[in-house]
Amino acid sequence: MADTVDPFDEFKANQRAMWASFAPTATFTTPNAAKLVTFAEIAPGQHVLDVGTGTGVVAVTAARAGAHVTGLDLTPTLLEHAHENARLAGVAVAWQEGDAERLPFADASFDVVISQFGHMFAPRPAHAVAEMRRVLKAGGRIAFATWPPEHFVGRMFALMARYAPPLPPGASAPPLWGNPAIVTERLAEGFDAPFFSREVMYFPALSLGHFRAFMEQSIGPMQKTVQRLETADPAALAALRAEFEALARPYFVDNQLHQHYLLTRAQAR
Repeated sequence: MADTVDPFDEFKANQRAMWASFAPTATFTTPNAAKLVTFAEIAPGQHVLDVGTGTGVVAVTAARAGAHVTGLDLTPTLLEHAHENARLAGVAVAWQEGDAERLPFADASFDVVISQFGHMFAPRPAHAVAEMRRVLKAGGRIAFATWPPEHFVGRMFALMARYAPPLPPGASAPPLWGNPAIVTERLAEGFDAPFFSREVMYFPALSLGHFRAFMEQSIGPMQKTVQRLETADPAALAALRAEFEALARPYFVDNQLHQHYLLTRAQAR
């Protein structure tokens, strides 16, 4: 029997645990979820898959627009929040625990596949793209929001990478999904030329210290790095915190962090 062990299983198990604290941050992505649903041109009656649904902000928004929605995420804790969000919104969403690189759905199951800052964390982009294309119907659409490497969140991930263990061989850095040239290349085999737009997510905070403390508690990669450095290297932790606030300072205007992101939409061939 062929060996079916995925070399990234351990990495994904760590991701599953790492993102369990994300729910408080998801609240601030709610306005942007509506922008993504509009950008994706989701219509009543369409079958929609939300990859990396998290707490379901995009999935619930699409369901409120009349779509038949399935939300998939790697982290069960986030799906519990998603269930409750759908209940409070009074909509039906099919929730599924699963992996963006191994979607548990039949070929040609969906009219639209969307993702808000989700699929970009799958370590192998080619696998994720192939799976999203596989489950799309002929002529279906993909639409997603991602963090560009040159703006705050992309630069924040680059900063965290300097203090964290390296990615496993073969894994791609998530902010590369925010580079239009790279996105165009990744989608070229299965999709028409993508259309791009840019938006800003506004994250309220009373100060840079408030913002940093919140991020340390809710953003998995930062949370785990801070926890490790607290005991292993307090001096490095102090340096990381100082660099983080210096990085965020130009983006902090009128008690809001301005977080620029990229929207991508493409039609399947």
